[in-house]
Amino acid sequence: MIDIAWDAAGRFEHRVDLAPGAFAEACGKLPRGAAVRWSFDAAGPLDFNIHYHQGERVVFPARRSATPRARGTLKTAVEQDYCWMWTNRRKQPVALSLNLAR
Repeated sequence: MIDIAWDAAGRFEHRVDLAPGAFAEACGKLPRGAAVRWSFDAAGPLDFNIHYHQGERVVFPARRSATPRARGTLKTAVEQDYCWMWTNRRKQPVALSLNLAR
């Protein structure tokens, strides 16, 4: 798991190479009513979601299958630890670049 560490400008960037069958997850606590602009680009299709946990239930504000890139804005409904997660179902490594901005 990758801890989201915001810089002084309210941004977070991370790059990682995902091995075949591996996943990456970037998580951090956000207050209710926050807006986070997010985008990612990958060298191949990845399964992607943004999620948080409420007890044993997992809530998915965003979810996409087999996509190499996406962008959007997460508007938080509750104070929670939110996670951006990717899974590489390919048989070769995939380079991934993530950008978040508050």
